[in-house]
Amino acid sequence: MRSGPSLLGVILVIWLVIGAVAAGQRGYYKSDDTNCAEAGTILVTIVAGPLNYLGANPKVDCKLPEPSK
Repeated sequence: MRSGPSLLGVILVIWLVIGAVAAGQRGYYKSDDTNCAEAGTILVTIVAGPLNYLGANPKVDCKLPEPSK
């Protein structure tokens, strides 16, 4: 039996950290008012990880339905 983190787990953590750094470099954490689109863009940027440095620029556009009156 192995003890300790698996190679896949370590790679996943590094991938997500690189994505979080990319989101920070793009200034996504600076906005005080966060809406669905901004939160989605931050999340997708983090998940994209190193692909951000290969030209990926994921954006999310949320269109929520208006409440009925």
